[in-house]
Order: sequence, then C-alpha cells, then structure tokens
Amino acid sequence: QVQLVESGGGLVQAGDSLGLSCASTRTLSFTAMGWFRQAPGKEREFVAAVSWSGSSTDYANSVKGRFTISGDNAKNTVILQMNSLKPEDTAVYYCAAARRLSAHYATTGEYDYWGQGTQVTVSS
Repeated sequence: QVQLVESGGGLVQAGDSLGLSCASTRTLSFTAMGWFRQAPGKEREFVAAVSWSGSSTDYANSVKGRFTISGDNAKNTVILQMNSLKPEDTAVYYCAAARRLSAHYATTGEYDYWGQGTQVTVSS
C-alpha cells in the first residue's frame, strides 16, 4: 500500500522559514506531487505542486513568491520550502501524489494518495 509521509511541521513566528518534506513508502511513477492545506473551519486548498511530466510547478497566489516546491521524481520525494511565513499560513499541510493527471493539478480530485498531514502554526 502506498503511503505518503510528511515531516517538518511545527510552530514558528511570522517571518520565519520552514521546510516540509514528503516521501512515498513505495517506488511508483507519479505524474505529479503537491501540497494542500486546511485550516480549521476551512476547505482544503491548493498550495503548490510539481508536475514532473511537464517539468513545471504551480503555486497558489497566496503563497507565490514565498513558497518553493521541489522534489526528486526518481525518489518520489517533494519538499515545500516556506519563507516569510504569515499567521494566515497556519494550517495542516497535506502532501499528495497523482499517478495520472487528467486536468489541473491544483484540483484535489486529481490526486490518488495523501499523507496524514503535518501541522504548521505561525504566530504573530
């Protein structure tokens, strides 16, 4: 069974940086991997993703310029480097992986596997 394991969450202050890592327990061919987040009382939202098929990345407007996604397709790993963190970035961050993409990789339904989530809390 494929499992995605996230790590790197924690409590930081506004303006700090934090790196999140995600790794798959199985060696599979993923078309894309990404990060989503969900704050209490909010719906899960897209943060960033990398499509190795098209060698491209995409970011939510709210994090563009502050977050950077990178990874290793061969190793099925992905990293989300978060800089200039803001209190509004506080959420549980989920790693996701897609075997195939039929549409936009910012869409939750495109992903086949999800991690358990890691909490990121940014204080003022």
